[in-house]
Amino acid sequence: MTTSKEILEIFADGACSGNPGVGGYGSILKYGEETREIYGYDLHTTNNRMEMMGVIEALRLLKKPCKIRIVTDSNYVVKGMTQWLPGWLKRNWVNSQKKPVLNRDLWEILLDLSEPHEIEWIWVRGHAGHKENERCDELAKKGIKAGMEQSGK
Repeated sequence: MTTSKEILEIFADGACSGNPGVGGYGSILKYGEETREIYGYDLHTTNNRMEMMGVIEALRLLKKPCKIRIVTDSNYVVKGMTQWLPGWLKRNWVNSQKKPVLNRDLWEILLDLSEPHEIEWIWVRGHAGHKENERCDELAKKGIKAGMEQSGK
């Protein structure tokens, strides 16, 4: 495993108030001693879409190819990127149940944003005391709150 001084770490989480409902995402980007936090929301979305958006919005901030470790509590994102994607592409975005892949629009964006980088995908158990994952959860909830305020809910 590469040390954190040589690698950009991205921690990401998503949440939804109702599923579907108002959703939020939160991400932390860490490189050495530098840290940046981001969050955002969508007024009508799902938890899985927000999990993906946490990673997408972090990757959108990058200006050049780099080595990245992405840490998330979303099995959906990790398995999608490391196990399911090759089959989806081979079957033209049809899953193993012969149905169209859900969230294809975001998978395509995530795939495109991932291309120039060397990425290690790591799953962590959510709500289990992982410091950065807990902070991302707080940021995602902050996103939900901002979305609810914006929509008057």
